[in-house]
Amino acid sequence: MSGHERPSRLNRALLAATGLLLLACAGFALGTRFAVLDVLPPDGHLLPGDPAPPTWVWYATAACGVVLGLLALRWLVAQVIREPKAHQWRFDTDTGRTGLAASTATAPLLAETETYPGVLAARGTLAGTRANPALALVITTEQDAEPGAIRHALAARGVPRLRRALDLEDLPTTVEFRFTGEAGPRLGVPTADPTAQRGGG
Repeated sequence: MSGHERPSRLNRALLAATGLLLLACAGFALGTRFAVLDVLPPDGHLLPGDPAPPTWVWYATAACGVVLGLLALRWLVAQVIREPKAHQWRFDTDTGRTGLAASTATAPLLAETETYPGVLAARGTLAGTRANPALALVITTEQDAEPGAIRHALAARGVPRLRRALDLEDLPTTVEFRFTGEAGPRLGVPTADPTAQRGGG
């Protein structure tokens, strides 16, 4: 396991432990309420003492529960990989209209990206319209890869080449790196054309 993966795995482990603890507490409360568990009397007080807690305590408890539920839901949504929806690009030519699948358009860029030192795999999604395009790349690399060098190569060579092939003035690009525990040799990314900078991610 690489150092880049430890925080996310620890985060998931803590969240999983918290979820199991809350489920155990809820199960205990329901089991006690319906007399499935004989640990506490179902009609016993939750807190010591005879007087019931003030009404605001119940409202505060309910509010905290709602906030925790919303935070947990937000975290679940964040786990989903959000990639723009791909579609077929259409080009108007002298002989009519030509269709090009987004996956076909990005295939040369992904193949080139996988040749960069340290890159194990690359996938991407080209979405949006010609007036508002969007490119999302997910690159899996070795543990000791250099993301800065990979991004520079994409900005200087790969993305501008795709932009010119699609005849786009600009191509906003997002890049997500995923690191593995596999280490590889340290090599430099091929020098790019310094004049082709437009449209980098």
